[in-house]
Amino acid sequence: MNGKEGSFGMKISSNNDVEGKLPETRNKLKVWMYKIWEFTKEDINRVTFSLKVGLAVLLVSLLILFQAPYQVFSTSIIWSILTVAIMFEYTVGATFHKGFNRVLGSLFAGVLAIAVAELALMSGPVAEPIIIGISIFIIGSVTSFMKLWPTFVPYEYGFRVILFTYCLIIVSGYRTGNPIRTSIERLYSIAIGAIIAIAVNTLIFPIWAGEQLHKELVKSFNSVADSLEECVNKYLSNDGSDHSEFTNTLMDEFPDEPQYKKCRSTLNSSAKLESLALSAKWEPPHGRFQHLFYPWSEYVKVGAILRYCAYEVMALHGVLHSEIQAPYNLRSIFETEISEATNKAAELMRCLGKDICDMKQTIKSTLVRSVHSSSERLQRAIETHAYLLACSYQLPDHNSSISLPINGFSKSNQLAEFKKENEEEREMNSQRILSVSWESTAALSLATFTSLLIEFVARLDHLVEAVHHLSQMAKFQHESL
Repeated sequence: MNGKEGSFGMKISSNNDVEGKLPETRNKLKVWMYKIWEFTKEDINRVTFSLKVGLAVLLVSLLILFQAPYQVFSTSIIWSILTVAIMFEYTVGATFHKGFNRVLGSLFAGVLAIAVAELALMSGPVAEPIIIGISIFIIGSVTSFMKLWPTFVPYEYGFRVILFTYCLIIVSGYRTGNPIRTSIERLYSIAIGAIIAIAVNTLIFPIWAGEQLHKELVKSFNSVADSLEECVNKYLSNDGSDHSEFTNTLMDEFPDEPQYKKCRSTLNSSAKLESLALSAKWEPPHGRFQHLFYPWSEYVKVGAILRYCAYEVMALHGVLHSEIQAPYNLRSIFETEISEATNKAAELMRCLGKDICDMKQTIKSTLVRSVHSSSERLQRAIETHAYLLACSYQLPDHNSSISLPINGFSKSNQLAEFKKENEEEREMNSQRILSVSWESTAALSLATFTSLLIEFVARLDHLVEAVHHLSQMAKFQHESL
């Protein structure tokens, strides 16, 4: 709905940005190759990861393809290929985490399978399959229940490893008659696969979860700051109409606001940051993160507070794209104060992101005071011009005395004429009330926008405190600003 033309438009947005950039051709092979190229350009590490997986699987397969190692390891070496395929993850930390679950689960399942198999073997040929069957039922039930327990969710894969490793060892051991040998062959095959997977992922172009987490958080700071400036600049711009264009988009995307999508992705980054932080805890010291027990969990806390700031920015976008807008001449009265508060807040956001990026502690007291001063000036401007944000309208007094002629002959005609005039006056008053209500609501939209901006500035205090705590825990370098 456009306030100037009164039109309504529906725009169907593409679910994939790549599809909107496809070359104009009917050749499906070229389109498919273009999609692959664009997907690769987004993150070159995707190609690196794929090639490393292929190399790791090849190295394990050589133990089977060559006759000499195959005679040593026999057919049980196939478990090494399965281990590499399952363990190899995108980051080094995720591989260590999954490898720990894999090895520990296999070791526990192997020892338990040997104990139960020996107990069943001593019970005789009749009771042996019964004991084995009951143990499989118990292990399956217990592991499936325990992996649902909230505390053990990070080790869910380990419980699955216990289940299928135990079942395979005890059943195959029952048929071969030697469960101990079966368990040992499975365990060293799994160990070989785990060593190869960890070695390839760590030594050849490693992709560190800690570095990914670090970059992701810095990118989120810049996305929120850019989106804030973009939203406010568009709100204060004079587009020639009193009401902004109201467009229904299928995916809430606005082509003229490229930073909006980045800010929206920050709101959905919680699971990604938590996953990266969990993986980073398993990584050895590397790169710029050299000391043990690096506070990766603090990155998640900073990201959570940053998302609360992003919520305010998204609310500002909601006001920007609402159907009822304050007229430009009213917005221009507060333009200086709104722009100043926005620029100072965005500058502080980028400064915090740069501190994390450079791993430095800068004294930002002057900048923080400047942000608060700009917010206070905006509040004083609202208080000074509060009368512009409220619209009063005095309704006519319908209870005033009405003098009618007492002449009985003309009384009925004049009464009918008076009722007609009274109805016309009420209709005019209703139209005036609707107009005043629209103007009042439009003015209140400006008050809502400024209130959200002030709330955003207030939340920056918590963000500054969280970044300061992270810099102390991570032992960032001190630097004055």
